[in-house]
Amino acid sequence: MTYKHLLSVRDGHVERLTLNRPDVRNALNDESIAELTHWAARTREESGLRAVVIAGAGPVFSAGADIAWMAKTVEYSHADNVRDAGLLSRMFLALDTLPMPVVGRVHGAALGGGVGLAAICDVVVADEQAVFGFTEVKLGIVPAVISPFVLAKIGRSAARELFVTGARFGAARALALGLVHQVVPAASLDAAVDGCLRELATSGSEAVAAAKALIREVWDRPIGQASASAVRVIAERRVSQEGQEGLRAFLEKRKPSWVVT
Repeated sequence: MTYKHLLSVRDGHVERLTLNRPDVRNALNDESIAELTHWAARTREESGLRAVVIAGAGPVFSAGADIAWMAKTVEYSHADNVRDAGLLSRMFLALDTLPMPVVGRVHGAALGGGVGLAAICDVVVADEQAVFGFTEVKLGIVPAVISPFVLAKIGRSAARELFVTGARFGAARALALGLVHQVVPAASLDAAVDGCLRELATSGSEAVAAAKALIREVWDRPIGQASASAVRVIAERRVSQEGQEGLRAFLEKRKPSWVVT
């Protein structure tokens, strides 16, 4: 599938997606939002896909919302804004609920909606010089649509500071907050991402999907409900074909059949 604002390349068992609007710092507009939503729906159904990498072309990962798009919204009615924000929310939800692990390759800057894209990634590797920020309040608006995904990563305390100040912060702070999982020099970024992919290739793809779904199901739920879900999921996995193969491979001291070398 060819997109106007995205580059999507299948690399063996990995799908590599690049935000491809370097002239506007990979800012999001209505077209790129529609393309990302379509890409997520298509990718969800891809067979044999073990992981996804999201990166940005040019000097930054994503600077958030496109200025030209924002200029159009100045004239929007309340109903127009509800519709527009709903499309953006559906995009983030489609990306967040992909069954395969999503690795974010963040360099340069991730601001506003760009931080939202980082937040939906399961693993984020960042350039040590990368800058982050929820800068919406500087424009008199708020990081509303991305808030469910960001709060799940950094928690209420950090959000209370960063959402209201709009202050930019570095990769080390992002690492401490849990927004980023690994910080490396720019020259080592691709090697670090490839290291993550090698690790993911040793995990059962069905188990990974079940683990992602389990986190969404038990997070922030009462312990009784969460425990019931956990019991159900582990029982299902133990009797599944993949679970049986993994346990037998462990007992027989061999690699399970799904390991990609």
